[in-house]
Amino acid sequence: MKTRITELLGVEHPIIQGGMAWVAEHHLAAAVSEAGGLGLIGGANAPGEVVRAEIRKAKELTGKTIGVNVMLLSPHAEDVAKVVVEEGIKVVTTGAGNPEKYMDMWKAAGIKVIPVVASVALAKRMEKYGADAVVAEGCESGGHIGEQTTMTLVPQIVDAVSIPVIAAGGIGDGRGIAAAFMLGAEAVQIGTRFVVAEESIVHENYKQRIIKAKDIDSAVTGRSHGHPVRSLRNQMTREYARLEQEGKSFEELEYMTLGTLRKAVQEGDITNGTVMAGQIAGMISREQTCKEMIDEMMEQAERLLGC
Repeated sequence: MKTRITELLGVEHPIIQGGMAWVAEHHLAAAVSEAGGLGLIGGANAPGEVVRAEIRKAKELTGKTIGVNVMLLSPHAEDVAKVVVEEGIKVVTTGAGNPEKYMDMWKAAGIKVIPVVASVALAKRMEKYGADAVVAEGCESGGHIGEQTTMTLVPQIVDAVSIPVIAAGGIGDGRGIAAAFMLGAEAVQIGTRFVVAEESIVHENYKQRIIKAKDIDSAVTGRSHGHPVRSLRNQMTREYARLEQEGKSFEELEYMTLGTLRKAVQEGDITNGTVMAGQIAGMISREQTCKEMIDEMMEQAERLLGC
């Protein structure tokens, strides 16, 4: 399946792996790229030298293109922005902010810049400042979310910009890919399903929590302070919701969640940790390799689209 995105990125399949904090490291990124998609290393809050090491490890595992997701709110964002240039990365996605200050440097280095956006206004602004494509991410996704659903956001952004649009949020099989293409997207970004990949270093408890999730098992916390986050329900989300209702400050709530994503991903604490996952978790039923996932999704999507 050829689209402007597969041509832009030089990949076989129009599938990008989400740059998930603590999850999107070199093993997963390399496996997705080897399977024909675009694997991403998640910069998250990591220092530049940690990201550099991850990039180099990924390159030892695959000769195919890998990208880096730069989290713009990170205190190390500027260092990471320079590291991707120094390490010859060819694709950068960005989240949690506006990448305009780094755009000239990245473009001069020949980097394809793909911001994640949650509104038409930001998509148009990113196109104006030279973005090569945008990821239109609906609120069905895991982690930090906007307000619009994928179904409504994607076609509005497609109509508003001329650059290619990648759909994200609530996509985990070939039906979701086909639907995204019907909305005008030219690729998809998938996060939650890749969390349970065999190559994913996520703790088995975390993987099993996703695999056993039901359709109603995700919850959104933080809306009252304008920082909504979707994760799977547990003691942490219940306590957060209780304190949020009591009117606790954003700082107090942030302190409570400090380090809890790492606790869930690395230590397997799915009771008090933050188990970020999208609403699609209810459809994910087993661990597979990245290649098995991508081949299965593409076969189903191509059959539905008549490719």
